[in-house]
Amino acid sequence: MASLDPRAVLKERPSIGLISGLVVAGLCALVSLSFDVLDGDPVQFSIALVLAVAPVPLLLAGVLALDRMEPEPRANLVFAFAWGAGVAVLVAGILNSLNLLLLERWLGRSAHDLVATFGAPPVEETMKGLVLLGLLWFRRQELDGPTDGIIYAGMVGLGFAMSENVSYYISALSENGPEVLAATVVLRGVLSPFAHPLFTSLIGMSVAYAAAQRRNASGVVMIIFGWVGAMIMHGIWNGFALFGGLGGLAVAYLLLMILLIIELIVIIRDRRRIVGLINRYLPPYEAHGLINQADIFMLSSLRGRRQARVWAKAHGGRAGVRAMADYQLAATELGLLHARAARGGVEEPAFRTAQRSLVELMAYARMSFPLPDRHRDSAARGVPPPGYASGYGAPNRWAGPQPPPPGRPPHPHEQEPPHPG
Repeated sequence: MASLDPRAVLKERPSIGLISGLVVAGLCALVSLSFDVLDGDPVQFSIALVLAVAPVPLLLAGVLALDRMEPEPRANLVFAFAWGAGVAVLVAGILNSLNLLLLERWLGRSAHDLVATFGAPPVEETMKGLVLLGLLWFRRQELDGPTDGIIYAGMVGLGFAMSENVSYYISALSENGPEVLAATVVLRGVLSPFAHPLFTSLIGMSVAYAAAQRRNASGVVMIIFGWVGAMIMHGIWNGFALFGGLGGLAVAYLLLMILLIIELIVIIRDRRRIVGLINRYLPPYEAHGLINQADIFMLSSLRGRRQARVWAKAHGGRAGVRAMADYQLAATELGLLHARAARGGVEEPAFRTAQRSLVELMAYARMSFPLPDRHRDSAARGVPPPGYASGYGAPNRWAGPQPPPPGRPPHPHEQEPPHPG
């Protein structure tokens, strides 16, 4: 029997630690912004704040668009963004200012560029990377691959860049006027809005790699390499921009684009890996009436998933698309759960508990699919409803133990559920 709320397996009540962290991050953001207010007048601060915040929704949409196969918990994403916008930017700003004051005694005005090139990258990447280490320690099960590391790094990086841009825009406006402000906005907000996320994504990918290991030395070594790589890329970007002129900035931008292309390739390969897990681990559940080959075909591409949600919405409205989204996410999580168990990342009792919850949600969601009456007979014969799995192929590929047509309860207790691995 399904639990009273099968969707609870996809939800996570915010813990006291998470709530406390958000409060601390919010307070740090207020302190950081108060420093910005003191650096300029209220009008300058308002202009800088609007310019810094305006592109954030679009940038967040770009990052979250990469997270459609297995979306991360919203609470974790919000915390990562808040950490970057509050804690990381405040502490990094204080440490960078102290380093600048110390070096100015011996080097004078040239200390600013040296601190920006050699001092700021280690400080800023460390502060951003700490939240990724926290996820590894407290939310290890959420790091299912390099895409997850990139997503969380992107969130903390965007939060950091947003708060930092307020300071840069105020400085440009107050010291050099609207012309320099416009140039700064173009450089930081248009040409390189993903610079901070890309630097920190090297840490994110290394942390995700460590999460897939059995707490051995290779994970620690990979994190160190990722951390150093993030600091080096950050330092190259700052150094070339400050000392290399327009040509140096072009070289730094080229390196940034190369890193972006590499990470997009990594994300595409990771999606194929997840599809492989679905094709490997979910077919045994056909005997339980939870899935069939047409479902697996539908789950194997973002386009197929989107078409299935369109079909569900057309026939069942908001409730239908919600049931389909739940089914897709639960099936994906089930494949990832088996993969974690196969590499020893989850104990048998925890596996069984999570497996049962996901199976119950899949059964509940499938029973809620909005199958029109005119398609029930054909669905009972194993023919996919029109539009459900477009491009699937011949109906006879539904051979074998058949799930009941959508809208009828499956029979999940006919045999022992698949074991981990």
